[in-house]
Amino acid sequence: MRQSLALISLLVRDYDEALAFFVGKLGFELVEDTPIPAQAKRWVVVAPPGGGGCRLLLARAANEQQRALVGRQAAGRVFLFLHTDNLARDHAAYTARGVTFVRPPKVEPYGEVAVFLDLYGNPWDLLQPALAAPDGAAPAKPGR
Repeated sequence: MRQSLALISLLVRDYDEALAFFVGKLGFELVEDTPIPAQAKRWVVVAPPGGGGCRLLLARAANEQQRALVGRQAAGRVFLFLHTDNLARDHAAYTARGVTFVRPPKVEPYGEVAVFLDLYGNPWDLLQPALAAPDGAAPAKPGR
């Protein structure tokens, strides 16, 4: 059996402001933006450039309970990890575009990592994973 995680739903206040952040500031690609008139919503999917993995479904909060959770889906913990092949490049580009970093780049056993906030305050790890050990063993994983 082969399975993979395809989408993660991220609560947003507004589709267009979320697209401005994810596409405009982070450089994600717009994969799909399909109106669903019967439900007064859109199916909006974005993905990191060059990625072949999991994508984000930008889900507009539909009621007060959901609106209260925008920016707090993981109770202030990092729950989204964006891998990069060049942390210094992406950190500089994101900073120039106004992305807020709450932890500067730091070398950890599992790689180099910096923590930024999305437009709603969700913390993300921007992570350049460490290379596998010469014996083929995988690097240690973050313990968040």
